[in-house]
Amino acid sequence: MTIYSKPSCGIPNDEHPAMLQLAEQVHEWGRELGFQQVGITDVDLGKHREHLQTWLDNRYHGEMQWMETHQDLRNDPAKLVPDTVRIISARMDYLPENPQHIQILKQPDKAYISRYALGRDYHKLIRKRLATLAKKLEQRYTHLAAEHHWPLNTISQRPFVDSAPVLEKAVAEKAGLGWIGKHTLVLNKEAGSWFFLGEVLTNIPLPINKIVAENKCGDCTACLKVCPTDAFVAPYTLDATRCISYLTIELKASIPEEFREPIGNRVFGCDDCQAICPWNKYAKHTEENDFSPRHQLQNSDLVTLFTWTEEEYLKNTEGSAIRRIGYERWLRNLAVGLGNAPKSQAIVNALIQRENHPSEMVQEHVKWAIERQKSTKKSKRKIKRTI
Repeated sequence: MTIYSKPSCGIPNDEHPAMLQLAEQVHEWGRELGFQQVGITDVDLGKHREHLQTWLDNRYHGEMQWMETHQDLRNDPAKLVPDTVRIISARMDYLPENPQHIQILKQPDKAYISRYALGRDYHKLIRKRLATLAKKLEQRYTHLAAEHHWPLNTISQRPFVDSAPVLEKAVAEKAGLGWIGKHTLVLNKEAGSWFFLGEVLTNIPLPINKIVAENKCGDCTACLKVCPTDAFVAPYTLDATRCISYLTIELKASIPEEFREPIGNRVFGCDDCQAICPWNKYAKHTEENDFSPRHQLQNSDLVTLFTWTEEEYLKNTEGSAIRRIGYERWLRNLAVGLGNAPKSQAIVNALIQRENHPSEMVQEHVKWAIERQKSTKKSKRKIKRTI
């Protein structure tokens, strides 16, 4: 919407009382919409651009070619949404009640699914809330512009939730939501790291956050040491090609054999580096019903999930982040889990039923799993990088 104003007193600066009050309203609206925290920052991502380029140069992104695509947009939000001068960053807790991280991992016949994926897909819910926030901001700023005779051209705003080339963790850190931990996730001293992030890019010149969260990781290296596949090259640097979340979600091809045993019963993602983080003792449980576990996925047997037909898979993952990997990779991941499970004829029988699956990739992983079930060799629950 384009608005023409009377002769103005100039563009408002971020010290203008009305703009300071507007920024406070943005925080208030965020809380009303279910976000636990909202911050505002500018578009200068500085050192984070260099870190990303080094990470890409080292090919740590594997098959995630979208990390390379539109890198100019990722580095400059004003190119993604023209005229952007501010980014609103918001976080929303997703940890369900009684998450049972360790309990499920210690039951190797159970399927471990990353806690963020147990409920409904977060993208639509958070994007809708952010769109509402942006609309409130547009309406209020339009009113203020008319009242103070500020020049106002087209208001340009757009919400994003893990769906566009946005350096969301860098933005969240600059906006004061926390610091990027050694496990490369955003940490908050009062909320840990079990939360989703979302952004609104806007050309409204809001006052920005001027308080940067202190990095409180200290000498702790628990997250680096616990990783089953030794995916951390160094603190703050993740080799995604070794990360279980990448291997079970992003990787479309066969899972390299060296990683199959350390994957254990993790069939969709991995939370080990979060579960062990001392700061997550402060994590809050979600207040969103949509993030509560569905279809008993928080405590399901590997065999039960492996015997789902494709129709059952599609029905039971409707509206879930799990749907994105598709049935073929779902069976691939479960086959790995079954290969790592305690020796059982019931497991072998379930695997045999999939020996002639149309997918060669599924066949390969089923064959490996059957061999593991019949092997007397002890499984490698943890491996180290060799280079």
